[in-house]
Amino acid sequence: MRSRPVSDGATPTLTEWLALREGADERARRSATPQLLHHLGLDTTAAPQGRLRVVDVGAGTGANLRHLAPVLSSAQDWLLLDHDPEVLERAEELLDEEPVAARATVTTRLGDLAGVDLRGSADLLTCTALLDVLRADQVDGLVAALAAARVPALMALTVTGEVQLDPPHPADAELARTFDDHQQRDGRLGPLAAGHTVQALARAGFSVLTVPTPWRLGPEEPELVLEWAAGRVEAAVEQDPALAGTGRSWLQQRSREVDRGELHAVVHHVDLAAGPPAGATS
Repeated sequence: MRSRPVSDGATPTLTEWLALREGADERARRSATPQLLHHLGLDTTAAPQGRLRVVDVGAGTGANLRHLAPVLSSAQDWLLLDHDPEVLERAEELLDEEPVAARATVTTRLGDLAGVDLRGSADLLTCTALLDVLRADQVDGLVAALAAARVPALMALTVTGEVQLDPPHPADAELARTFDDHQQRDGRLGPLAAGHTVQALARAGFSVLTVPTPWRLGPEEPELVLEWAAGRVEAAVEQDPALAGTGRSWLQQRSREVDRGELHAVVHHVDLAAGPPAGATS
């Protein structure tokens, strides 16, 4: 994930951006998570060995842990995997400041899924805002690992590319197209990720449930709206430098609307739960 430029010209770290978006993520997922856990049988069913082993890939500062640990039906052992040592360090600090749940143990590890064998070591794989930054072969590899280990997955907050802005602006469509092109640079799936992942899981025999989890942003979170808008322009201009003037004008107008409490944005995401073929266990 890229850092986002802030409105005063400073550039937040990734940990700062993750902290800024966590509230919106939580609200987006709140009503979807019970449906997804029910699909996987994790809302009422205890893990066979008494503790649920959860591997969280691209764990960041542990937002997925904070969201899921209180609502899972079993005691849990979490492994937080990320390639960024700074965000894992922040995850550990947050755990020290406020333990998630008495029945959850947490281990952090620098790395990614490529270094982990899920067979015999996991009962659930989770990830958040990850699929859209992967290439098709990486998603296919992830699905293959899940299928080989017969492990269910809960994959949250994948962007779909659909955004509604109120009030509209003449440059919205052009910036959106260019932003989506940037999301698909170097073979990344971007807004195609959810569809590709669902198809790959279905081919592997998984039962897949998808639930919309849109961000709904408004006057209550002006800093997040501004950072999201600035990051959108930054990506579009990186993709097409000729849009620099358009992007600057668009962002100035959007900033004025935020200051007046007028700008509302719906940023669409989808969460998915994938259960292994019937009779399969990890």
